[in-house]
Amino acid sequence: MKNASLNILAWQKLKQNKLALSSLVFIIACALLGIFAVVVSPDGSPMANEMHIELATQSPFTKVVFLEIPKEDVKEVPFMEGLFFGKPLVVKRIPIDAFTPIENGISYFPYHSKIEKIHKGKYQTVNQTFWLGTDKYGRDLLSRILYGIRISLSVGFIAVLLSLLIGISLGLVAGYFRGRTDDIIMWFVNVIWSIPTLLMVIAITLALGKGFWQVFVAVGLTMWVEVARIVRGQVLVIRELEYVEAGKALAFKSFRIIFKHILPNVIGPVIVISAANFAAAILIEAGLSFLGIGAQPPMPSWGGMIKDHYAYIIMDKAYLAIIPGMAIMSLVLAFMLLGNGLRDAFDVKN
Repeated sequence: MKNASLNILAWQKLKQNKLALSSLVFIIACALLGIFAVVVSPDGSPMANEMHIELATQSPFTKVVFLEIPKEDVKEVPFMEGLFFGKPLVVKRIPIDAFTPIENGISYFPYHSKIEKIHKGKYQTVNQTFWLGTDKYGRDLLSRILYGIRISLSVGFIAVLLSLLIGISLGLVAGYFRGRTDDIIMWFVNVIWSIPTLLMVIAITLALGKGFWQVFVAVGLTMWVEVARIVRGQVLVIRELEYVEAGKALAFKSFRIIFKHILPNVIGPVIVISAANFAAAILIEAGLSFLGIGAQPPMPSWGGMIKDHYAYIIMDKAYLAIIPGMAIMSLVLAFMLLGNGLRDAFDVKN
């Protein structure tokens, strides 16, 4: 059998785990949908925030005719900004029930109104289907869900990256140098570990203020503890192995031994814990948004959508809260299944 690196063997094991591989494909698909949300969403406005109060809480698959009237003053935005963050509407959109073309204009009845109105000038009518219905402000729910992927994945990514930078650094230093350095770092780790995560996140968020970027910092600063403990435990074992002793005998600097010889051998467990932390970050962000201290309106957060519509659960509009809840559940489940698959893949006993 040809020699293969641990990473290649782990990838081969992961491919054999159909559930974990399917979860990875689902996460990648969600990431692509989040990145190109403006392109694939019916509502391409910034933050999918086109409101039509008269269309509030429409059922899924509702079809509406819109009268579009060109605006005179339209703010130009750069192409790339418009591609990833949306463009202001260049037309005024009015939902209508019926219309009749007239000379140089159109006669129409606004949505659920019996008052006839006339518009003179350029116009066009378009049909739009609200595949998941509309929220209580008359915004397209599908577009809001797609934009919400960005919030969840970006918070998870930045929070996990921040936790890795802190946790790996402290874990490597504590495990390699041991002694008083290890005692000080582990005392600090145990203090942070003893504080309930959600309470700490809320405290940090309130201290930094409400907002999107504050959630990144708050979640990341509470997730590094597990990483540090795992890395320290791995380093305590690895530092006693022959190749590390050989590096010391050859007078290699500690920095080189730690980052070139020890760090690559602790990446496997770190990847596994990162998948679990990613799922936890998504849940924490949703919880903060539900409490009103996470992403602020009109930013489309799944937790915020549940907060806006949880009262509809006892009515016939329960899907307004269930759909974002199912989105959170499916993405968290995908990361947990992927984490389990990575754990099995990096397990050398299998």
